[in-house]
Amino acid sequence: MSVKAGWAYVFLVIAVLLGATALRVADPFFLQALRLVAFDSYQRLEPQAYDPDLPVRIVDIDEASLAEVGQWPWSRSTIAGMLQNLFAAGAVTVAFDVLFTEPDQTSPEQVVKRLTPEEAALLEPILVNRPGHDAMLAQAIGLGPTVLATVLNGGETGRPPTKAGFAIAGDDPLPFIPAFSGNVNNLPGLEEAASGIGSINWIPDRDQVVRRLPLVYRQGDQLVPTLAMETLRVAQGASTYILKASNASGETAFGASTGLNNIKVGDLEIPTNADGGLLLQFRPSNPAAFIPARSVVSGDFDPNAVAGRIVLVGSSAAGLNDLQATPIDAALPGVEVQAQAIEHLIAGRSLTRPDHALALELLFVLVAGVILAFVLPRISAGASALIGTVAIAGVFLGGWASYRYAGLLLDPTYPALAIFALVGSATLYIYRRVEQQRGEVRRAFGHYVSPDVVDELIANPDRLELGGEVRELTLLFCDVRNFTSISERMTAHELTQFINGLLSPLSEIILKHRGTIDKYMGDAIMAFWNAPIDDPAHARNASLAAMEMAAKMAELNRDWRAEAEAAGRPYHPVAIGIGINTGNCCVGNLGSTIRFDYSAIGDDVNLASRVEGLSKVYGLTIVIGESTFAGVGEPALELDLIRVKGRSQPSRLYTLQGPLGVSDEQFARLQPSHEAMLAAYRARDWDGADAAIATCRAVGVPTLDKYYDLYASRIAVWRQNPPPSDWDGVFTATEK
Repeated sequence: MSVKAGWAYVFLVIAVLLGATALRVADPFFLQALRLVAFDSYQRLEPQAYDPDLPVRIVDIDEASLAEVGQWPWSRSTIAGMLQNLFAAGAVTVAFDVLFTEPDQTSPEQVVKRLTPEEAALLEPILVNRPGHDAMLAQAIGLGPTVLATVLNGGETGRPPTKAGFAIAGDDPLPFIPAFSGNVNNLPGLEEAASGIGSINWIPDRDQVVRRLPLVYRQGDQLVPTLAMETLRVAQGASTYILKASNASGETAFGASTGLNNIKVGDLEIPTNADGGLLLQFRPSNPAAFIPARSVVSGDFDPNAVAGRIVLVGSSAAGLNDLQATPIDAALPGVEVQAQAIEHLIAGRSLTRPDHALALELLFVLVAGVILAFVLPRISAGASALIGTVAIAGVFLGGWASYRYAGLLLDPTYPALAIFALVGSATLYIYRRVEQQRGEVRRAFGHYVSPDVVDELIANPDRLELGGEVRELTLLFCDVRNFTSISERMTAHELTQFINGLLSPLSEIILKHRGTIDKYMGDAIMAFWNAPIDDPAHARNASLAAMEMAAKMAELNRDWRAEAEAAGRPYHPVAIGIGINTGNCCVGNLGSTIRFDYSAIGDDVNLASRVEGLSKVYGLTIVIGESTFAGVGEPALELDLIRVKGRSQPSRLYTLQGPLGVSDEQFARLQPSHEAMLAAYRARDWDGADAAIATCRAVGVPTLDKYYDLYASRIAVWRQNPPPSDWDGVFTATEK
């Protein structure tokens, strides 16, 4: 059921859209969390596949290696041997995702420090010429391109050594880059021998999930590359990073300082966020990317697995607490996160959330919101729910398609929530408005039309035109005969009971036959058919109602007789007269701005009232007009040809067979004589008319006695005072 949208609805839509916009600009945590869940879902739906051709492998210090080689930390001599084996197998670069901050306690010089003087004196000649394990590792690091890790923190310790230069194009990006004040370094000798130093810090989101790779940090004004970036620099033999920020050559920011745009190292030019970060596309962990550390230590591994590749050394052992949560895995070894970051960079994958993404999402919500706000009031509740569901599904499909085919992260959750809020609010408003409209319809018509008609109006409000329209109606007026004399015999209380007892059953009959009760006028009822909803059989339904009302009067009179006899008071029969006419009328809410009623006015309304008055003249219960007779489909007798004031054309009047109380056989005998009587009368054949009246009376229809008396008296008058030459047999309604 649709409703017309008013100003309240417009204000509701504006409030919802403005509220949704303000909420997104504020971006509370729950919106951020939903957005991240959606982005994670994209990766879970279609994660990156492992590509064995990418030149990245992991030497894994796993549980089996710890069991075989020994608990961590291993001797630096062992790590040195492992590093020598990797370079001997052709590794391009080896990067360590572990720190060497303390001297190796198994090194000879460290062992001597822990001995008593006597023990040291005995062992010193044996150990004095043996190289220290840290020195052995430093020597091994110097054999090939090796990258060591550093951890930045909020302390006040020194800075890591600078192994590469940084060139900046454009605005100063330092304010945008994540900053730390201190760091944890490796042993100086190891760092001096290393080709590169990279940070292994991660900046997880608030839910502690790693989704992005910072490519560069800073400590004060010193820039520090991350381990993945430094590994790629060393692997390419590059010496410098080029940081392109806003307003650099080829980078337009309209004069505003907006941070970094991309970082170039060697042959790689990597688009970044303003803070130098990169969103990562993760893949599930794959054993093919791992080489057990124990096999490298022993030399029992396939050299082809590392030849020409970048090798990262780290641990997947749970006890070493280097596990990170990613969108794909709840606990991924930190070294594998580094490896997947390097794969991402080498493969040139693109996963970005554009700077204008927020503007696009807000614009979509506003445009879609306006369209939906326009459509929803014009469709059913079911269609509203369907359109809302389709719109929300479309948002999610659009977000997925953007990720799948363009590598763009567009948030589907905020637009979906905004659309849900709008559709929900609009549907609630429309539902309340529809219920209010239904209540108004019930209040306006519940006492005047049948419940079935009210339900039809509620289901099809477009069939109800308020304010007035011209349409063909069948009108019924019903009045109690001799009401004045009846009321004089009753007290006010008795009269009220009498009127209620009479009008209630008659009204029910009108409603039963799909009529609309216009008004009660004391003892009279005005009703009409074919409004407020269409009724193609309005003339017939009005006539059926009239006949049932006439039959109901016989039943009521029997009850009143019984009551009077039981009370020992005289009984006076009650009769009604009903006039029915069909014609074009103006129907609608008529009145003033202060008070109005659903009513009908027009010349044919007046004629219907005149017809009801003539029923008393004819002594008949029901009299119908010519237009009504055409649509009745019931046996009837023509009564008269009348002319009422204000009408130039005469109207024929009829009465229905039913209330006459005659059988079909009697009616068949009566009708020819009756028609002959009218024809003779209109032809001024007074003798023929009198003879026909006598024949009609002989049929024995008491309900027509007064009617035939009327014509007999007319004939007697015309005999004494012949009508004028232009008389056409028409009876003027003002005549006695």
